[in-house]
Amino acid sequence: MSAEPTDWATAQRPYHGVPVLVLGASGFIGRWVARRLAAAGAHVTCAARDVDAMRQVAAAYAISGEIAAVDLAQDASVTALFEAARPVVTFNLAGYGIDRSERDEGMAHRINAELVGLVATLAAKSEALGWAGARLVHTGSALEYGTIGGSLPEDAAPAPTTLYGQTKLAGTRLLRDHPAQRSVTARLFTVYGPGEHAGRLLPCLLAARGSAATIALSVGTQRRDFTFVDDVAEGLLRLGACAAVPGGLVNLATGGLHSVRQFAETAAAVLGIAAERLDFGALPQRDDEMPHGAVSLDRLRQSIAWTPGTTIAEGVRRSATFPGEGIASSAPPVH
Repeated sequence: MSAEPTDWATAQRPYHGVPVLVLGASGFIGRWVARRLAAAGAHVTCAARDVDAMRQVAAAYAISGEIAAVDLAQDASVTALFEAARPVVTFNLAGYGIDRSERDEGMAHRINAELVGLVATLAAKSEALGWAGARLVHTGSALEYGTIGGSLPEDAAPAPTTLYGQTKLAGTRLLRDHPAQRSVTARLFTVYGPGEHAGRLLPCLLAARGSAATIALSVGTQRRDFTFVDDVAEGLLRLGACAAVPGGLVNLATGGLHSVRQFAETAAAVLGIAAERLDFGALPQRDDEMPHGAVSLDRLRQSIAWTPGTTIAEGVRRSATFPGEGIASSAPPVH
């Protein structure tokens, strides 16, 4: 049985006045989740290692709420955070290893897997105050699927090939088997928008507006599900307020595929960058590309009767005009 469609004004109401904790709130996706929660009237605690950086993000992204320091590598620090915030709902946007400079296996296991179990235990201890949705909303990654291909239904047998994908999968499975359930894991795909790490495709194109130089790109034939970050944030909040998600695991994406070349050409047209400046093939194709078909969204539609709808052109336009666009994530992107 499918859920009934709900407009956003109605969907956000359950969060009004509810204590919510956002882990990784200064990161790319975390700041957008915190922004949506603040706009919904939640009592938001933004947890970040660098409090000063979080204050800057909060000001630029209109995030009202408490800011708390936390060291996610230390159990005592995480426990103290939960005891102070006492969240009814927790959004875990923390991750380690998507950036090529992050190759500490111990830290990857700690942040992507072990932390998930600790957070699930601590989240379950707080009073629910009649909350009917998930107590923990955790973000997984498309890289958990590995190179299996196809439409990637959530019940497919994953075969991750990267450290990030393997440790994120370990976290997803740990949460699935955790005795304190009422959680949901949302697997994210190629998320773009304001606040991205500077080395990503859209930030490079945005930065190129002020010059006439050619822009070195890969051949661009790889196809991805590009999802605007604010749509991802909305989807996470909708899933958090949902009473139940089949299997506790759901793909959060648009369901449509576009090549990197198509994305770059569309973005260039929106940004006023001449097409001849796009030097496709100047960079090698990454060796960890994960080809797949259009992402299966059956479970997402069944759960919340909603899918992300922002087009690439509109997402790029919103990114270029967003007041806080110049404040990129100081840490690598989470997904």
